[in-house]
Amino acid sequence: MKKVERINIIMRYINNRAHFTISEIMREFNISRSTAIRDIREIEAMGMPLVAEAGRDGGYSVMNNAVLPTVRFTDNEIKALFIAFMATRNQQLPYLKSRQSLAEKLLGLISANQQDTLVLLNQILLFEGTNPDNPDLLDLSDLPHPMLEQLIQNMLLDRYLLITIIEAKEVKSYPIYLLHLYREKSTWLIEGFDLKEEKNKIFPVDNLTNVKPYPKKQRLSKKQILEVQRKQEEEINLVLELGPKAIKQFKKYHPLRISISYTSPYQTTAILKTSINVNNPEEMGEISNWLLFLGEDIMVRKMPEKILEGLQERLRLFCP
Repeated sequence: MKKVERINIIMRYINNRAHFTISEIMREFNISRSTAIRDIREIEAMGMPLVAEAGRDGGYSVMNNAVLPTVRFTDNEIKALFIAFMATRNQQLPYLKSRQSLAEKLLGLISANQQDTLVLLNQILLFEGTNPDNPDLLDLSDLPHPMLEQLIQNMLLDRYLLITIIEAKEVKSYPIYLLHLYREKSTWLIEGFDLKEEKNKIFPVDNLTNVKPYPKKQRLSKKQILEVQRKQEEEINLVLELGPKAIKQFKKYHPLRISISYTSPYQTTAILKTSINVNNPEEMGEISNWLLFLGEDIMVRKMPEKILEGLQERLRLFCP
């Protein structure tokens, strides 16, 4: 039994008893005395109100033996939650209006000393996009597109959607099965399977004007969609070997659909395999720029001729 699971079970066990001893915990959970003592101390550190009783037959009792604490955090857990909260403050995330009430509830769950620590962290730590003169300020540019929350609410109920998009000043509607909602290069994007054209498409959330459920009678099943996608899988036409410097660049940024497989135990070398649509000028340009971003620490095993020509043209511009 894992330690976290064991401690949770011990907490439930002792909460239902007016009194217990270390020996009982040892027998019940088949653990050593030292392990039992460590577990009890950890449970106390989490905030469970235990009272130690001295004497030969002494043990522990649970103060006001009624219910377990609703939520208890260790000091490190509090710091981890708060720092993660701070790091995402200026990232155009949905539900930003709830951040203030969420922060107030978090502070209400912790002690005064823990609150002082968080105030100090807020004064010292700055993350990308944070205004150093007013760390709590949310600029208009930090706010997500107003349709983002509506999109999330709809997709949680049903991933078959009818979305309305502005494209080249024209309003167009697409029936889609939503595959992913993701953020890349500071932009929220919808990856969806177009139910009419029966192929994957990417839509910027910034161009979204409306979203609603798509009628059931006009749907392809999830099984049918997967079958169509399987048939449309493109042949791998870009294969690269990455060294440690290129891997470091890859971790800084890479297109969401591109991944690497490590080829050494210490993750110092890797291989990248993907398919590039050479008939899409925008995708070709982005991939060419990204390959230059990876740097010289790559070995090309396979590459479309058009990408190679594009890279050579860019290099000529920089090194005439």
